[in-house]
Amino acid sequence: MSRNVFTKNDKVLVSIVKAEDNLRDSIERAVELIGGWDRLDLKGKKVLLKPNYNSADEYPASSDSEFVKAVIELVYEKGADKVIVGESSMMTLNTISTLKARGLMDVAKETNAEVYSFDDHEWIEVDVPNGKYLKKASIPKIINEVDRLIFLPCLKTHFLAKFTMSIKLTMGAIKKTQRPWIHMGKRENKIAELASLFHPDLIIMDGRKCFITGGPFNGDVREPGLILASGDRIAIDVEGIKIIKSFEGNNLKREPWDYAQIRRAIELGLGVKSEEDYEVVRS
Repeated sequence: MSRNVFTKNDKVLVSIVKAEDNLRDSIERAVELIGGWDRLDLKGKKVLLKPNYNSADEYPASSDSEFVKAVIELVYEKGADKVIVGESSMMTLNTISTLKARGLMDVAKETNAEVYSFDDHEWIEVDVPNGKYLKKASIPKIINEVDRLIFLPCLKTHFLAKFTMSIKLTMGAIKKTQRPWIHMGKRENKIAELASLFHPDLIIMDGRKCFITGGPFNGDVREPGLILASGDRIAIDVEGIKIIKSFEGNNLKREPWDYAQIRRAIELGLGVKSEEDYEVVRS
């Protein structure tokens, strides 16, 4: 699919909703505010969810498996034929062991979702279009075999990359042996160039908790109590940065549009170019 269907009057939509006790209802409301699940046409489709299980550290360092469970249930409810949760944890960790530690394997059994460790399956080497700093990368073959791709990022700072949300989520979708190169100079630009290889149809960000310092494994935790949804990675990450910056003592001292990760993503055409290009809808 890969084109942003969550727009209104030629503007990208980003929803920001207050999470209530019923997590599924809150996620449903976030998606409905930007146009609803029907815009994805999930009936009979194979859907890949990409959460954030870089490590087995507790949420918000890693995805909350109850959040992932709620999304799986909703995607099936909207007619998907198969839901796959794909991930590759950090270099020193076994992905399946990490997912077991976070309870995702139990969630998969309860929901009839397939857990897919990218590490254990086929990779394909691809050129990075318009890559200045990253010329090639190996990505999971399954990315090109599913009908829909949904990103489920956390909301947090990152001690090296400044922040890690939807643009950086694809670090968990390249071969582990290639990841050190990303961090060897121009890392934020490389992160955006890597992101250009992936085209999520929907992003649902779990902002009920966040790191305002440190990250990705630990940091000062705050509780915005929010869920965000959009079809645009730049817009949702900019709004995520604003949320973190709203807390005193945060590590994000620049304006959202001044970060290299955002600037390079704009140059590559990954989403909106300014706040005039999108509208925030709240509930």
